[in-house]
Amino acid sequence: MTEHADEGALPEHAGAASLRLAGGGAGPGPAYGRAEQAPPPPHDPIAADPPPDHNQALLQAAKQVGSLLKRAGHRFALAGSVAVYAHGGAQNLRHDVDFVFRPEDAESVAETLRAAGLHVYTPPEDWLLKATCFGQQVDLILELAHQPVTTELLDRAPELSVDSVLMPVLAPTDLMHSLVAAFSEHHCDFGAALPIARTLRERVDWDAVRAAVGDRPMQDAFFYFLERLEVVPPRPGRRSRRAVSYKHLTLPTPVHE
Repeated sequence: MTEHADEGALPEHAGAASLRLAGGGAGPGPAYGRAEQAPPPPHDPIAADPPPDHNQALLQAAKQVGSLLKRAGHRFALAGSVAVYAHGGAQNLRHDVDFVFRPEDAESVAETLRAAGLHVYTPPEDWLLKATCFGQQVDLILELAHQPVTTELLDRAPELSVDSVLMPVLAPTDLMHSLVAAFSEHHCDFGAALPIARTLRERVDWDAVRAAVGDRPMQDAFFYFLERLEVVPPRPGRRSRRAVSYKHLTLPTPVHE
């Protein structure tokens, strides 16, 4: 799923909203693993005939990769729009599948997927690896919300059914934090994040998300947007618009010529 907060938008599929997770920083960073530094092949070796429906193809890719990782005993969690679906969101999936891993596991994860016939490669961004499965792009994310993925984050991931396959899925608070942290001057699509906030509203620790993103302008604006729509309660000290009284407001008298 994932694009970095400053990465260019990719074409959308069949009404799926553009959705981004906050990845690593913009500057140079460590090179994780030994995956090939090459573009993906035009032919996906694991499935010559992927499902014709885009949503179903993404679910099939998520199940295939998740099953491979589980059998190999890797620590991971599903993220992105497929994770939202696993938490009860609509089956309106975006253009890729996202998994998160600890940076120290990057090489072994890449080897597991290559052994199963998937092509794993290193994109220009240094905070993830990429693979292809059933013709779909799979992002193997090593940094989330501009921080390396940790054991603690993976420990918080509950095991949920993803179209009948059980696998760890990023916890709602961590998932929402990763989406909100991605907002920047170059990417500020509140429309993609709003349905997710509504779906997860009862399961997110909103105080923790507020504290993590601080008072950065785009993040603060999104929270004000959520407050106005009554998705989250107003921040202490910030009055709801409904609480504002206009009874003492004096309007200018129209002048008729």
